[in-house]
Amino acid sequence: MKVAADKSSPERLQKVLANAGLGSRREIESWIKAGRISVNGKTAELGIRVVTSDRVKVDKRTINISRSKTEKVRVLAYYKPEGEICTRKDPEGRKTAFSSLPKIKRGRWIAIGRLDINSCGLLLFTTDGELANKLMHQSASIEREYAVRVFGKVSQQQQSNLMDGVELEDGSARFTDVVSSGGKGANHWYHVVIMEGRNREVRRLWESQGLAVGRLIRVRYGSYILPKKKRPGQFWDLSKDEVDALKNQAN
Repeated sequence: MKVAADKSSPERLQKVLANAGLGSRREIESWIKAGRISVNGKTAELGIRVVTSDRVKVDKRTINISRSKTEKVRVLAYYKPEGEICTRKDPEGRKTAFSSLPKIKRGRWIAIGRLDINSCGLLLFTTDGELANKLMHQSASIEREYAVRVFGKVSQQQQSNLMDGVELEDGSARFTDVVSSGGKGANHWYHVVIMEGRNREVRRLWESQGLAVGRLIRVRYGSYILPKKKRPGQFWDLSKDEVDALKNQAN
């Protein structure tokens, strides 16, 4: 009796495991380097490609890669409150955004970008590491929109500087849009758009002009807008159409 040949196309191991929700490609590459992954009983090496019939283990735990290909990709939206950090664990014991998310049976939630501890608003998580990687990659040119409360009067020259670009300690940065959104007294709200997600980049851009940020709320990531009816601490699944729209942007 002949055994049917595996007709699936070989794919890089880190991509397959990222799709299965095990982690980001970069994280999985570090596991390969550390010798934590085996394929068909042999320690995996960087660059290896696998098919669905291969036996893959991570820390001696078998991963069903054929099943991961057929499972539905989930994207979860979370309204992060101020005071939470975006790492899985914190040595200082601070609350993390991951601790507020629903449990899943297979894989794990992978964050699409981050927000600093003093910022709130839209955070997206997915079970698909490859999708997360593409949505965060600079080449995808994904817009991130923020509502920012700035303390102090902002001149037209300062707004122009922020859109023309300023030099930060880690390179040039700029907003692609700055729109006044009203306010009273010394506090004024602006909506700004940026195309990347460097650490505290929005705050640092305003600070480069001698202006302090009082509040910062992410209101949009790519095509997905934070619904006005949602409140800090809530999470919800994106619809198929909303997920498809993000996938189209990632491509």
